[in-house]
Amino acid sequence: MAAPLSDISSREDCERLVRAFYGRALTDPVIGFIFVDVAHLDLEAHVPKIASFWETILLGVQSYAGGAFRPHAALNAQVSLRAGHFERWLWLWRATVDELFAGERAELAKSHAERVARAFHARLRMLDAGPVGDDLPTLSITRHGPV
Repeated sequence: MAAPLSDISSREDCERLVRAFYGRALTDPVIGFIFVDVAHLDLEAHVPKIASFWETILLGVQSYAGGAFRPHAALNAQVSLRAGHFERWLWLWRATVDELFAGERAELAKSHAERVARAFHARLRMLDAGPVGDDLPTLSITRHGPV
């Protein structure tokens, strides 16, 4: 019988999670091409940054400095990141977390990933709509009520 899974409790756990996730993502038939062919991801350079991101979110250690959205916006300019790409990313992330960890921080890793994916996808869709005025999406003006 396998030992019960422990919760995420250290930077080493964050790095283990990130490496295991990218082990899946880089070879995934749905999103692997984004990392390999489009982003040309240097895993050894990327892992410490992303581990710092998760260490900051999950453990409260302020080791991540930087904006996570900008690289995704640049990537989206090369290949349109669709809802299905984010859904697959989330599926792989959840599966990886569940395989390696269990506990409050593991659940936070999954829920925070979902919030990030939804927010990034929404922001990218706004960028795809094109700038209008102060970079706002185009809105239709309609008249309601008596004329």
